Amino acid sequence: MEEPQGFFSTGDGCVGDTVTERCLVESKEPVSHVQLACGLWFCAFPLDGNELCVWSTKDPSYQPLILRGHRQPITAVTFGNTVSPLLICSASQDYVMLWSLDECRQKVLLGLTPRGLVLGTLLGKALYLRLSPDDRAAAVCAGNKIFMLDTESRSTLAVLEGHRGPVTAAEFCPWQTHIIISVSEDRSFKVWDHHAGSPLYSSAVLTASPLLSLLVDEKSKQLVAGCADGQLWVFSLVERHHYRCVTRVDLKKKRETFSRRVESRLCSLPVLFLEENRRPRAHGLEKGEDMEGSLPVLSLAPCDLSLLLSSECGCLPSESAPCLWVGSSAGLLILNLANFELEGVLRYKDFRSLSIQVAGSCAMMSKAGEQKAICLLTSMFGCQIAVLEIRLAALMRSRQDLGAGRSLSVLPRGCVLSTSPLHFRIAEEHRTPPAPQRRSAVRSTVQDQPLVFHSKVRSSGYATAPHVTMFSPKTNTRNNGDSPSRRRSSHRCKEYPLESSPPTRLHKQRVLAHGRAAVLCVQFSGDGRWLACGLANHLSLVFRADLTGIPAVFSGHDGAVSTVCRSHDGRWLLSTSLDGTPRVWSLRRAELVLCVGRDLFPKPIQSAQFYYLDAFILCSSGPELQLLKCHIDTSKDEIRRYKQKSRCRPVFRLPTAGPTEITGLSAVNDFYSYLVLTAGRDKTVEVFDLNAGRSAAVIAEAHSRPVHQICQNKGSSFTTQQYQVYNLFATTATGNGIKLWDLRTLRCERRFEGHPNHGYPCGIAFSPCGRYVASGAEDRHAYVYELGSSTFSHRLAGHTDTVAGVAFSPSAPQDPQLMKVTEPRFVFNCSLSPPPWTANCSCLWPNNSVRRGREGDAAKAAGSRAAAALCPSCWQGLLPHGMVPLPGDGVGLQHSCAERGEVTTGRCNFNKKYFNKK
Repeated sequence: MEEPQGFFSTGDGCVGDTVTERCLVESKEPVSHVQLACGLWFCAFPLDGNELCVWSTKDPSYQPLILRGHRQPITAVTFGNTVSPLLICSASQDYVMLWSLDECRQKVLLGLTPRGLVLGTLLGKALYLRLSPDDRAAAVCAGNKIFMLDTESRSTLAVLEGHRGPVTAAEFCPWQTHIIISVSEDRSFKVWDHHAGSPLYSSAVLTASPLLSLLVDEKSKQLVAGCADGQLWVFSLVERHHYRCVTRVDLKKKRETFSRRVESRLCSLPVLFLEENRRPRAHGLEKGEDMEGSLPVLSLAPCDLSLLLSSECGCLPSESAPCLWVGSSAGLLILNLANFELEGVLRYKDFRSLSIQVAGSCAMMSKAGEQKAICLLTSMFGCQIAVLEIRLAALMRSRQDLGAGRSLSVLPRGCVLSTSPLHFRIAEEHRTPPAPQRRSAVRSTVQDQPLVFHSKVRSSGYATAPHVTMFSPKTNTRNNGDSPSRRRSSHRCKEYPLESSPPTRLHKQRVLAHGRAAVLCVQFSGDGRWLACGLANHLSLVFRADLTGIPAVFSGHDGAVSTVCRSHDGRWLLSTSLDGTPRVWSLRRAELVLCVGRDLFPKPIQSAQFYYLDAFILCSSGPELQLLKCHIDTSKDEIRRYKQKSRCRPVFRLPTAGPTEITGLSAVNDFYSYLVLTAGRDKTVEVFDLNAGRSAAVIAEAHSRPVHQICQNKGSSFTTQQYQVYNLFATTATGNGIKLWDLRTLRCERRFEGHPNHGYPCGIAFSPCGRYVASGAEDRHAYVYELGSSTFSHRLAGHTDTVAGVAFSPSAPQDPQLMKVTEPRFVFNCSLSPPPWTANCSCLWPNNSVRRGREGDAAKAAGSRAAAALCPSCWQGLLPHGMVPLPGDGVGLQHSCAERGEVTTGRCNFNKKYFNKK
């Protein structure tokens, strides 16, 4: 067989430790826009126009195989899917031919000319070819039609028509072989049933640029379409998802972000490592270089990085994220389909010794279990064809975190250090109370003795007068089972099912506020019996988990309540507001016990929570992380009730890596943990190790916008997860979706998109089983994501406005409690005492003290949002002018209070001072 001119191997000419040019061919005809084929052991490409060259990637010393039979230039080449016999199909304007490589090589060894089978003739200019998974059918994209050809009978099975532009790519569905998907220059994709010859789905126009490439990933069941403007569109092929769009990826922005991250990592590395990585100049970090205007997606191919991601990154065993090669005219990219981030970038101009700097077409292939990849390139402006060998480990060296997060774990791995600020808890636990002084004991004994020391005192009149029993204890009261011990025993601690399905139906709904008062935050108690909410009208409410009964109302803030946090022991409620003052409330008495003043911090407190099993209060003040030690005293001095006996003091503070304000804070309080996560306004996420008292790691550019919430997978006391899963945490930013991170690797493991969140900071929450993440959205729905999928699994309806936050019940797999943004109108329920009514009844105030009814008492009681026991006659006599009671459900009386506005019938007007009255 004649060896083609200009064919030579460059196996010894190594360009660098990342890429090697293994083969270079000079063709007589340009092959800039031709579909190339790259398989497990061979590469195929047109040569000199109408010849097909097959080159072995397994043993480059083999002589290339030249196949002749076409009369017109070859425009598309593809390999079959079966291993034996290995088929190759080629197309030109005159023929569509099918070759068997084993038969062709045997004929060449016998000195015969190999011949191929003609499947079709004069179909037009074929832009794309693809064989079915069983190699029994071939899809030929010619013009705006798709010709389905039978490889055995060599007949036309069907002609699929419907595109308005030339069809640029088509792929078979691996798990449904009768389905084929196509993309076209009309900027849409279509799903066909080629057995019936009918369309199943037609998308809308996706973008302003033509669609050039297509990939169907069997593992993630996703469809990826590449555009000429450097955009990637990802769609879900799950049957119940109805081809919904998962995300859209801008490759140019992703590459710029990737380069900035590599620069920041290289700047923190030793000098020797910098010199070693700058020798090949493989990462394109040189300053002053111009970036390409666009990255047209010429081809897409699957990429296997399971060995590298599992061994070097240490990601979860169950999470083997699929990746894909993205070939463009400027270089090659590796995209992770789980988090939609770039794992590696290779630019041709970074390797000056490469023969091709601008590619016209390309094809990639990486074998499973190997750390090498083959790339077949053709020149955009010349007639050169090159075969590159890429070492994946060297290509991904720039994205390695160098074990920065491997020593981090939410679960403690060692004891508390003696220099740690957390050592205050241990010192107080082991501190013995001082021995009482003898003098003070004698003094107290004397004070307790009566003033008269006679054993019997007789007084005239008292001994002879008959005894009158003035007070007698009630011993015949019936116990209704409301004792604390019985209430605790009635709440059974059942195991939370780990395999429970996500919530799908509305369990119960209750309106907390009407008007412009938005519900901003929500949190369940640890036992799942109570639900705390923070409102924009400066109030905090605590409900029963089933949303029944009258809530406990906590009033005192001068701004919207942004966060609420219940203590681990269930005694206290911590709330923060836009007024910058954290407040601790007693859940038993429904009163304020501690107000942290602004004079303790340089800037107002944005967020706070209990930490280290209620030993500390963790809060953020500007660019600092503050650790407070509190002493709560609920005793009251009857003379000076206004004086607060509870006190707190800052014991430790840590500044962030950059002078930026902390926008989010998260730490575990259900068990001992040393790590604290913060988010900054500079789009960074920082991890603090309070046992060591320092910053442990910084994640730069975690989102494209500042993170407004960090949510950790804390589980619950009703379930037990694998210890690795506790290292997962999620972050969310407005307009940038949700990202799932692993503390051990400090890298994003998955990204969740699909819920509209462009202007309002919607909250997120982990399920107790650790399998789902719920998020609010601006389309009046809540979205539930599975951790193994990038698109939502359920969309929960029922709200009439933006869903601001979500919370899962820690004890039962019921529907998550949701909140909606609404207008401020407060509905106040007043319970009525049972009949018969009395003429002179009294108001029951929040502190359970009884006062005589008088003018304005009803208004003040309603202004304090406390339950009041009033009879109808009292309401008519005590209500101010213009207030008319609204009839309730027969056992209660309701009236609505507006914070501002005129007095109308059925509605009363209270000033703001009544709303804030304690």
